[in-house]
Amino acid sequence: MANKKSPASGWPIVQGDFHTGDPNSPVAVVTMGSHLDEGAICSAGAAIAGSCKTENLGLEKVIANIISNPNIRFVITCGTEVKGHLSGQSLIALHKGGVDGGKIVGSKGAIPFIENLSGDHIKRFQEQVEIVDIMEAEDLGVVSAKINELTARDPGAFDADAMVVEISDESGGAVEEGAEVRPMSAEVALIHARMKTIQGMITNLGFYDKFAAGVYGGKVEGLMIGLIVSFVIVGLLLAGHGVS
Repeated sequence: MANKKSPASGWPIVQGDFHTGDPNSPVAVVTMGSHLDEGAICSAGAAIAGSCKTENLGLEKVIANIISNPNIRFVITCGTEVKGHLSGQSLIALHKGGVDGGKIVGSKGAIPFIENLSGDHIKRFQEQVEIVDIMEAEDLGVVSAKINELTARDPGAFDADAMVVEISDESGGAVEEGAEVRPMSAEVALIHARMKTIQGMITNLGFYDKFAAGVYGGKVEGLMIGLIVSFVIVGLLLAGHGVS
């Protein structure tokens, strides 16, 4: 039998729209935008199964619950993609490329910003699990067959204890270990995304202004040189006419 470890106390540590099964199972199932029979999926052998609607709040909850249970070694992505948010594509992109400046590398979602997970949390997620992508599959038989296949490949618990995400509260103090993660809401994340976009636009405007100023300065300088040359030529012509 594969080696197993104890999940974090009170696992799953973050509440959400999911069902739980055997915490020793190596498989977690994320149904993205579909509302499948998560209870039946857990009965088929999954440790946890549920939907994920957003590429920020939703992904943070998924990752927090996975890394707090080292027995989970596979994450099945299935169900229909969420329009706009593209949470399935974003989860796969995060596992592959991580984040850069808080933004999920390669995500095509509308607001793919991770606020409450550190680099260590994301690295742990990348190292602990393998993503098994069967997106758009909604058939319980297909999902159950994949769970059975992965269970047979169970490598045992990840070689590290459960990692519990710690989130600072609004007053700046850290919440106790095992407390519920409170990720950024989609509305606030959208504001952050728009602010970053505006900052980029302001920076670009600064570059344009400098360029325009340079062009304008060049035009004025060219005009002055042209006038001076014209005066010199006229002067020479007048002087030549006077001599003759």
